[in-house]
Amino acid sequence: MITLSFDISLDSFSLHLDETLPASGITAVFGRSGAGKTSLINAVSGLITPRQGRISLGEKALFDSEQQVNLPPEKRRVGYVFQDARLFPHMTVEKNLRYGEKRNQPSVFKEIVALLDIETLLTRYPRDLSGGEKQRVAIGRALMAAPELLIMDEPTASLDAPRRQELISYLLLLVEKLKVPVLYVSHSLDEILQLADNMLILDRGHVVANGPIHEVWGSEPMRPWLSAKEQSMLVMATVVGHHENYAMTQLDLEGRPLWVQRVQAEKGARMRLRIFANDISIVKTKPTDSSIRNVIPAEIADVMQCDSGNGEAGYCQLALKIGQQTLLANITQWAADELSLSQGQRVYAQLKGVSVAKGDSAPTH
Repeated sequence: MITLSFDISLDSFSLHLDETLPASGITAVFGRSGAGKTSLINAVSGLITPRQGRISLGEKALFDSEQQVNLPPEKRRVGYVFQDARLFPHMTVEKNLRYGEKRNQPSVFKEIVALLDIETLLTRYPRDLSGGEKQRVAIGRALMAAPELLIMDEPTASLDAPRRQELISYLLLLVEKLKVPVLYVSHSLDEILQLADNMLILDRGHVVANGPIHEVWGSEPMRPWLSAKEQSMLVMATVVGHHENYAMTQLDLEGRPLWVQRVQAEKGARMRLRIFANDISIVKTKPTDSSIRNVIPAEIADVMQCDSGNGEAGYCQLALKIGQQTLLANITQWAADELSLSQGQRVYAQLKGVSVAKGDSAPTH
């Protein structure tokens, strides 16, 4: 467990945290500019010193005001990857990688080089690398120091879309293979959806949400970040198998079958899905002839945000419980009234589209 319990006071800004994070996977740190993201990661890395409190990785204290512990950055075993790669221009890629090496470990060097696919770059200089290649080398250099935590401050910010997607693929592979926890600062919600296991949202120096991403995504602090069209929920489902005749994969969602475009995953694998509120329609009786493949029994947990629409067609948002998981559905006020929908009612949710959160998305109707 990572403990972040500290206060920072700067000239016109203060940051207060009293949180714990899992010591595994990727935790996204998200918020508006000036919310405190950079102050948080700089405190963890030792670049700034909190006024008081404690920062620890498991039982290891990086900072503890009561015990008068304040490890310097080089002793914290925290790797830091910046927005710009900050490679040494006069060194080759190999020398950049080995700069932070604690001791000569050929097997570790080979593993990192292979994972990041940078073997052909070892004799080049930074001036001869693309932006994505530079960032992969910067990540490799941070990993060569055998960090117990890796901090990434918007490492894809300067990359174009193809290079960004390429780097994201390498990051997912690294986390799976090396088991190093990552604090990942990003302004991109799409990027966070693909990468993060957990999410911490900051607002004006305070934490407003912290937890597994599928819980934080549906929380109230996320509402301002998503337009009505983008309102969605994340759910977890398990791979059951693949269709014999069509390029579709069957999942299990709380005991209900769910079909998505074929994914490369084995039976039993857990998948994170994103389902948009605008992609759900409601029926009271299960249809017998429909082009929609996913018709899921659900219970209306709440009827929210009913709006007259100021002359336009008003809408209602329904919270739908499917087992222990929740979906949101946007429907018109007219439909809600005509169907006499109310809390506790059993209905069927017709899912017109389901997106696998790691980027593959396709309609299933």
